Amino acid sequence: MKTPTLAHRLEYAALRAFVGALAPLGVRRGGAVAGFIARLGYWPLGIRRGVVERQVAAAFPAYSEAEVAAVAREAYDNIGRVAIEATLLSRGTRENLLELFHPCPTWHLVDEALARGRGLIFVAGHLGNWELSGAYIAARGIPFHAIARGMGNPLSDRFFRRTRERLGMQVMHDQEAVRRVPRALKAGEAVGVLSDQATVGLASTIVPFFGRPAKTPRGGAVFALRGDVPVLFVQALRQQDGRYVFVAEEIPITHSDNRERDVDDIMIRFSERLEALVRQYPGQYFWQHRRWKHQPPDTPPHLREP
Repeated sequence: MKTPTLAHRLEYAALRAFVGALAPLGVRRGGAVAGFIARLGYWPLGIRRGVVERQVAAAFPAYSEAEVAAVAREAYDNIGRVAIEATLLSRGTRENLLELFHPCPTWHLVDEALARGRGLIFVAGHLGNWELSGAYIAARGIPFHAIARGMGNPLSDRFFRRTRERLGMQVMHDQEAVRRVPRALKAGEAVGVLSDQATVGLASTIVPFFGRPAKTPRGGAVFALRGDVPVLFVQALRQQDGRYVFVAEEIPITHSDNRERDVDDIMIRFSERLEALVRQYPGQYFWQHRRWKHQPPDTPPHLREP
C-alpha cells in the first residue's frame, strides 16, 4: 500500500466519522440521511450538476427541464444511499442483507449457469445499488469475486475492500484480473464486472448507449469467450418500499470465426439491457460519470458527448 498523504488521512477521517454518525440509524434511515446529504451536491453546491443534467437531457430528449431536474436529484440521492448502505449492512448478518431484498424470480438462471461447471461471469452497470448486487450474490452462497478499481486514497481503498469482504465478496483489483479470473472460473466460481465505465489503458470497445457511441470495458466478454463461460446481466434495483429486487438475465454468447465481433456482440447486448433498465429507473443511474467522454474521433457532431 502506498504511503497515505495528509489529505488522504483527513479524507479517511471524514469518511469514518460519516459512517459512525449514521450507523446508529440503521440501513433504511441511514440511507435516507445519506441520500439527503448527497442531494446537497446537486443543489445548492452544484457538484457536477451540469454533467448530470446534460447527460440526462441527452438520454431523454423529450424530458422537460423539471423532469431532467427530478431525475438528477434522484441520481444524487441514489449515490448517497449506495455509499452508505453496503457499509452499514457489512456490520450485520447475512439475514439482515437478504431481508432488504424481495424474492428474486430469476435466481434459477444463476443456478442453471453454475451447473454447467465452467464458472459464471456477472456483468452489471452503475445502476441501482451495484455494491449490494454483489453482496446479494455472496449472501445466496455463491463464491463470488468482485473486480474493483483501486482508489486513489489507500486508506479508503482498504476500508471499502474490508467492507466488501465482510459482505462475503472476494475482491481483486483490475490489474490482478488477468491472473486471478481464469483461476476462479476454472474452480466453478463467479466473477462480477462493472462494465459501463471505461478508463485510459483499459481494454474497451465502442457500443451504442442511448444512441451515442460509448467506450465500454470488454474484459468480461473476453474471459467468457476464452472459456465458454455463461454471462448473466444483473442489477439490484430499489423499489418504492425501500427494498431491492435482484434481476438477472442471460446474455447469449456467439462463437464465430471473428473473435473481435463476438466480443463486441456481447458488449452490445449488455449495453442494450442496461439501457432498457435505465429507462425504467433513470434516477438510479450514475449520471455523475461522463459516460460518453471517450468517443471515436469520427463521431458525428450530433452524437458527441453532450
